[in-house]
Amino acid sequence: MKFRFSVIFVGMVTLLIGFNTGYLLGQSPMAPFRAFPTAPHSEETGEAFEPFWEVYDLIQARYYEQPLNDELLAEGAINGLLATLDDPHTRYLSPQAESAEREGFEGELHGIGVEVTIEDEKITVVSPIEGSPAYEAGLLPGDILREADGVDLADMSVMEAALLIRGPEGTTVTLLIERDGESFEVDIERAIIKIDSVRGEILEENLAYVRLSHFGTRTVQELDEVLKELLAEKPDGLILDLRRNPGGALDAVVDIADEFLPEGTVLIQEFADGVEREYNASDKGEAEEIPLVVLIDEGSASASEVLAGAIHDRDRGILIGQTTFGKGTIQTWQELSNGGGLRITFARWLTPDEFWVHEEGLAPDIAVKLPEVENLDDFTDTQLQAAIDYLLGRQVIDEESSASDT
Repeated sequence: MKFRFSVIFVGMVTLLIGFNTGYLLGQSPMAPFRAFPTAPHSEETGEAFEPFWEVYDLIQARYYEQPLNDELLAEGAINGLLATLDDPHTRYLSPQAESAEREGFEGELHGIGVEVTIEDEKITVVSPIEGSPAYEAGLLPGDILREADGVDLADMSVMEAALLIRGPEGTTVTLLIERDGESFEVDIERAIIKIDSVRGEILEENLAYVRLSHFGTRTVQELDEVLKELLAEKPDGLILDLRRNPGGALDAVVDIADEFLPEGTVLIQEFADGVEREYNASDKGEAEEIPLVVLIDEGSASASEVLAGAIHDRDRGILIGQTTFGKGTIQTWQELSNGGGLRITFARWLTPDEFWVHEEGLAPDIAVKLPEVENLDDFTDTQLQAAIDYLLGRQVIDEESSASDT
């Protein structure tokens, strides 16, 4: 079996926040308040739900196994309600799952470290977290998680699968993975995953390299510190690595975009009624003028697509790598009275040029693939090298254009 290795400088990102950093791209990632008023129930709505209450009363009165668990009935009804929306990003979290996600978003969680979504009704890897057990085990974007410790994950929600895969530090989970039509098992030891979102260094070619692995509560501060340190060395250019970045909070990505962009649009938020809200950068960033290349791949999702899209549309830098994941909706985090929570899609976002990335992704300006290798010692980060060559004025070949010309 061949494994592709992506980022040469850093590791990865985790069975995150119950698999969901990317899902927290919303108006308030930690909003413990009612983000929207509760709509009054009309007479028509009451009539539509009358059969539901009839069924509830009938099973309470006549189902042969009693007593019934009202909490499970309520959760089942909620999940059924949300399933009709056909939106994997709108979902219910039990009190246990809600608590775990909030802890993870603060920067530490127990698990294997992989961001997943539901794609074609399958639990699919968006990106493993740098340095996580999932990353070290070789999990890749697009891998399908079929089983966890022999339990079939088909028809499960993201959170149901997450709760099976997560566990105490030092324990092991056996995953059945499907990749490119072939299946194989992998044993992964769970760990406590501390999520550091930014790292940087000066490369030999006097270029600054910044790896941004996700957008969390501390990312803005971390990035500001790293940029100040690197730019003090007066590098000739900057490489911003967003590969395998599953996303994060909207407020964070707007503030981060402000570091690289002059005053102007970062993204446009569009609501169901057509009302739009524009998010803008100021003119106070640390890295607004330095030559810039952004590395992207199929694991770059959500907030990382916001940042890459803004840099591209504002002609601030170029994108090198592979087409991104394609998540163009925004969720908010709503706490419920039982201690559980609801992640609900309430808007979509567009790039400054009003492009909607959803299910399409951002195409790179220069397409470069990573090599497939059987031995890590043979691996060369061709995407990073392409970024270095571009900033140094060397020729960089667009692999997709080259392939179409032959």
